Order: sequence, then C-alpha cells, then structure tokens
Amino acid sequence: MRSILSATVVALALAPCVRADDFKLEDGFALLIGKDLTGWKTEKGDSLDGKSEAFSSRFTVKDGELHIDPKVKGDVKIFTTREFDKDVTIKFDFLPDAKCNNDLFLRGIKFDLSAANVKDWKVGEWNSLEIILKGDKAEFKLNDKSLKTLPAKAKASTFGIRAEFGEMKVRQLRVKEG
Repeated sequence: MRSILSATVVALALAPCVRADDFKLEDGFALLIGKDLTGWKTEKGDSLDGKSEAFSSRFTVKDGELHIDPKVKGDVKIFTTREFDKDVTIKFDFLPDAKCNNDLFLRGIKFDLSAANVKDWKVGEWNSLEIILKGDKAEFKLNDKSLKTLPAKAKASTFGIRAEFGEMKVRQLRVKEG
C-alpha cells in the first residue's frame, strides 16, 4: 500500500511537468519566445537578443514563459524584430490576474487584453488566444471562440506586447505565416 501511495504522489507531482513537455509545435509554426528575448526589441529599437529581462524585469523570460511583473512599474512595450507582411496566425496561452490590462499590437491594431475587452477569460487560469490575420481583417479568438474581427490598418508590422497594468504570463507564443 505504501509503495502505491508513493508512486501516486510522485505521479501527481510530475503531472504539471508532463503537460508542459507534451506541447508540440504545429506544422509551419515557429516560436517567438524561447529561452530568452532573442528576436525582440524595445520600442526605441534596442535589441533584446540574449537577454532574459527587459525594463528592469518588467518583462522576464524563464523556461519559455514571458512574465509581465506588476510590481515593477512602467508602461512599456516590446516588439518582434521580425515584420509580418503576409497572412499570419499568432497563437499563445496566457495567464492573467484580476487586474490584467495589457495590449497586443499587430498591423496597426491595438488589442486590449483586459477583462473589460475580453469576456469570459478565466482569471488565474491558462487561456488560449489566437490571432488570424487574412488580407485586411484580423480575427481574435479566446479559447477557440471568436471574440471580434477588426480591420488591419497597415500592410506590414512587427508584433508587440505592452505591459500596462496587472500580471500576465505568456507561454508557447508562436507564429505561422501564409
């Protein structure tokens, strides 16, 4: 009985690790966040290559997750160095706190990640967000449910994340062009 209980405890302790390790990148997708902020820059254009934090740790990357720390003050933005000028799909999971109010930027669209703008998200739980930009329209989906479609205002742009208020973690941030 003791060995069965011990095996169960070990299995339960390892279960979250197994789920994270089970993530498989879909065909055609590439990760935008890896072990650090390589491929990202500040709003002023300063490279974040090789860095695991930006803006005094307002943004940090650890184990492939981007963390926006609300204890570090500052309304700051980071952007990919890569520009997107074709149809593109961006997917990621995010974990918001109750005060989360951060923004995403793509092709002239500012998308507000807040409870006021994104109905039915789960505070304190992982949610999936998908942005599908085809032609001049961008559809935003939360947990596979369409939220809204907005017109793209630019032919090409980088992808940006703004740390404004509250805490948010982002994992498995990936992109597919075409």
